[in-house]
Amino acid sequence: MTDIKEKIEELAEKIMKDSALQAQFKKDPVKAVEKLLGVDLPDDVIDKVVKGVQAKVSVDKVSGAVDALKKLF
Repeated sequence: MTDIKEKIEELAEKIMKDSALQAQFKKDPVKAVEKLLGVDLPDDVIDKVVKGVQAKVSVDKVSGAVDALKKLF
């Protein structure tokens, strides 16, 4: 389980740092994740990973926005 969590965090970080990957992830998250992993996973596994990455990316974006707002005050 820890390996999957670490992989999700790693993938989310890569996606957040690369605008082309962000665009691909928004368009087709399954293909983007499979491309980053370099493997074709079963649908039930890849869906869980994609949902985890989506959640991590969303949380990181919100956290970054809140941090930016804090700097204004």
